[in-house]
Amino acid sequence: MRAQAAALGYYIGENAKTTRAFLKKVGTTRPIQEIDVRELNVNTPPGEIDRLLAPVLAGTDAGLVSEAGCPAVADPGALLVRRAVRRAHERGVRVVPFIGPSSILLALMASGMNGQSFAFNGYLPVDAGERGKRLRELENLSRKANQTQIFIETPYCNRQMLDTLIATCAPSTLICVAVDLTLPGETIVTRTAANWKKAAAPELLHKRPAIFLLLAS
Repeated sequence: MRAQAAALGYYIGENAKTTRAFLKKVGTTRPIQEIDVRELNVNTPPGEIDRLLAPVLAGTDAGLVSEAGCPAVADPGALLVRRAVRRAHERGVRVVPFIGPSSILLALMASGMNGQSFAFNGYLPVDAGERGKRLRELENLSRKANQTQIFIETPYCNRQMLDTLIATCAPSTLICVAVDLTLPGETIVTRTAANWKKAAAPELLHKRPAIFLLLAS
């Protein structure tokens, strides 16, 4: 797979600078400056998707680089993947998924929660009241289905999210907070809501990328 990635001359990534940095680490068979790198992120207009796909539909092999490590999973590349795969199947174009770390799945693996049934819910409402309401819904769903509920938050709002979880969830509900996954400061902690209330540590969450998981009994 590494050899295939190194040979590609066309890449789509969330950020051109970090995509080129990734290619330097992978190693390429041609100079980096000769590789066509285009951006796809939250600021990309929907109409640009077809422009990005045009070389692929014309027969050019392309690579999609995700900042999250796993295209289509909590990733701006999801729209491209969905549209590209649909067209690829229609036209007989081969789609090859390359393995990459997904912080969502890594958090689930280390949380001690149910990995046989889980749901990723993206970002929860910003409004405190709506966020609490949504968390109660997810907790009830988790309890009924024995299903791990997973969601994310922006680093600056992590503390508010944990405070809402502690205040909203039943004392016995398990809450996992996983921060800085795959980084030197990686920290993954699972406690009941009651124990988080006793031991919640602000420094754990301060401006650090985090995944939240809950499992209600």
